[in-house]
Amino acid sequence: MSKVVFDISMSLDGFMTGANRRPEEPLGDGGERLHEWAFGEDPRDRAVLTDGVASIGAVIAGRRTYDDSVPWWGADGPTGPARVPVFVLSHDVPEGTPAGGVYTFVTGGIEAALEQARAAAGEKGVTVMGGAETGQQFLRAGLVDELSIHLVPVLFGSGTRMFDNLGDQPRTKLVLALGLDPGLVDGAGGEQGDDRDHLAADGDPGGVNRGAPGQVAVADDERPDRAGGHAEAAA
Repeated sequence: MSKVVFDISMSLDGFMTGANRRPEEPLGDGGERLHEWAFGEDPRDRAVLTDGVASIGAVIAGRRTYDDSVPWWGADGPTGPARVPVFVLSHDVPEGTPAGGVYTFVTGGIEAALEQARAAAGEKGVTVMGGAETGQQFLRAGLVDELSIHLVPVLFGSGTRMFDNLGDQPRTKLVLALGLDPGLVDGAGGEQGDDRDHLAADGDPGGVNRGAPGQVAVADDERPDRAGGHAEAAA
């Protein structure tokens, strides 16, 4: 069965958008900073993107993420020339979708979207890419196998928090890998780092190893059986 990964960029203080989201600034004030790494030339960041796209067989996104992003995604979707299928959680099917687009609009909730995404993905993974409410629905329902966070060296102070509204969660095993860029903290009194490093911690206070660049992964190998109905509204 396809692994389900919630993949998101997040600020050091836990926000996945800046404050004051509006149509002309869908990521809020300064929110584009969270995704600059994906468009740069650092070979380590390029490797994360290349490896990530190669492992994805389907994408799940919320309707607001689609509405905010489709002007840039176009018909090909977030994976560009790879044209990975995108399943959009929605209450209805919008008019004027891109001709020949990779998008399927799912009105039956998160489990219906996941079922269709897994069928399309085959042996590859399914990525849930947001927004926050969509990711939180999948986390609350226990449908996420791995949480992949691209931790960006910026402090927002306000905005959309990633880890709100999760309810009671089963214990998970945390594997942490941090990519630290020059300008480690961007804010008043910030410190400057001269390179990035990658650290991994598996829950053992003494166990720190080299890890993968720029990601935080939660391996949900201690979750109870999750057979059961979930049909939350699309976000």
